[in-house]
Amino acid sequence: MSERLQKVLAAEGLGSRREIERWIVAGRLTINGEVASLGAKANLNDIIELDGKRLRLSSKAEQTRVIIYNKPEGEVSTRVDPEGRKTVFDRLPAKKGERWIAVGRLDINTSGLLLFTNDGTLANALMHPSNQIDREYAVRVKGAVEDETLQILREGVLLEDGIARFTDIQRGRNATGTNSWFYVVLMEGKNREVRRLWESQELQVSRLKRVRYGNVFIPSSLKAGMYTELSPAEVASLASLAGLEPIELNPLRIDPVLHDQSRPAKNKKPSRR
Repeated sequence: MSERLQKVLAAEGLGSRREIERWIVAGRLTINGEVASLGAKANLNDIIELDGKRLRLSSKAEQTRVIIYNKPEGEVSTRVDPEGRKTVFDRLPAKKGERWIAVGRLDINTSGLLLFTNDGTLANALMHPSNQIDREYAVRVKGAVEDETLQILREGVLLEDGIARFTDIQRGRNATGTNSWFYVVLMEGKNREVRRLWESQELQVSRLKRVRYGNVFIPSSLKAGMYTELSPAEVASLASLAGLEPIELNPLRIDPVLHDQSRPAKNKKPSRR
């Protein structure tokens, strides 16, 4: 069945629908040798090219899958790192013809929950600012933090890329002395936003871990470097949160996996726990 070109390509994780529409307007996309126009429809059997280069599309529609990965500190969130550092993609389950799409990023010094999916439409919806999907972090801050400071962070601080604020801040256990733990919530994912907000108040973040993305919490049993797959009901709930219609779900589930970190990633074979 044919669908609008931007929907087909977004589902493949090649970009957001809005971005792909810009490619169409610029005349960069062709379908079976003809320049595509807005409203053009295509399917996975068509020859679709971007700037003269054929796009590799799935041979058949895939069932939507979502995995939770517990990112350790020291890994980068890019697919390939020019400096040769470990990336979060090194540890994901490999399956021929399947491409994992990261739902947002975490910087190299931040650990915790990262979502990956094989559905580009779902990934884009989860990241789009208009959907207002919150992210929760556990953060350890050096220095005494007064209630007045917390109120400033709730009301908003002008950073170099605009106003930012925490929609919620809760003190963690033993939140006293020189190292205080807090749980903070953001409605968007600007670069290093959590750290920059605290730094705006002359406070340094010494530990940062994402513990929730929307209605998905990181399982307490999921150790760093491990992943697990959401159940069909969990995927459906996440898609609903992102404002999507019901989608075809994967009836299978993979168990948490811990990779042997003593070997290069390309030689690693996951062992099930």
